[in-house]
Amino acid sequence: MKRVVDFGNKRRSINVIDNIVYSHVKDMDGNPVELKLSIMTQNGNSELKLAMQGAPVEEEKLPPRPAIVWIPGGGYRGCDKNLMLAEMMFLADAGFIVASIYYRSSAQGHFPDQIIDVKTAVRFLRAHAAEYEIDPERIGVIGRSAGGHLAALAGCNVPGYDSEEWSGYSSEVQAVCDMFGPVDFPMMMDDEKVRMKEDPTYRWKTVKETHLGALMGGDVNTMRERGKEASPTYQIEGHHICPMLILHGTVDPLVSLNASEKFYDELVAAGYEDQTDFYILTNAGHGSREFFQPEIKEIIENFFKKWLKKQ
Repeated sequence: MKRVVDFGNKRRSINVIDNIVYSHVKDMDGNPVELKLSIMTQNGNSELKLAMQGAPVEEEKLPPRPAIVWIPGGGYRGCDKNLMLAEMMFLADAGFIVASIYYRSSAQGHFPDQIIDVKTAVRFLRAHAAEYEIDPERIGVIGRSAGGHLAALAGCNVPGYDSEEWSGYSSEVQAVCDMFGPVDFPMMMDDEKVRMKEDPTYRWKTVKETHLGALMGGDVNTMRERGKEASPTYQIEGHHICPMLILHGTVDPLVSLNASEKFYDELVAAGYEDQTDFYILTNAGHGSREFFQPEIKEIIENFFKKWLKKQ
């Protein structure tokens, strides 16, 4: 069957630029580590540009666009930066530039190495804004689980976590989506202790073995108190808190809904209610399919449009 159709060209094509080195760091043994990110963007017909071998290609020139950094989860143990990148394509379709990053795992570095990596990635994007067609004044962050925690902490814009790389560029972000992040380390550690006591078959036997214990490292007796520095819930007062969107499920078996509830309550108490949205997803677990339904993606898209796109 032969057909001639004309559906127009309203939707722009999306390309992925992979394995861009944004930072050079060392692991806990002193070994060098290259941290990489991927960029997903509407930047024209890349295959045609390659085929033309440098010859000019006529195409629409887009203005600088806001960028959103995607931070994957994985319990801080390490996660492929592109594992769920496809689920973020809706943001690229909406005109955002999406940068998906890898950050040091808990085997490569203890806190605060991970938030330093996130902030370095933000500074890298600002330093290379012209190259990747980014508006450096409008950068947001979204993350799930461990990445949600790091996104929320980045959104608190706490100073003191900037490395020497890309100095001269700000690491502050303008909007954050925290998807079921463990934003309250003391609460999480207390929960883990209760589970260990009540269930002899529980996967962890000591706090040091847990995801948070491996992340914090050091003296287990001071871990809970030191965890406050890593917890967005304890980093609200006195800092430049950006607009926050918080998503959490009612039946999350790994990160208690109470952690996000407390974080939201603290933000409201500090006067940030007008810029904070909290959605509780009925029957949603930890990163279950409920979080990636079209309705939720629309909520996320509209949130970032409100706070990152020029009116």
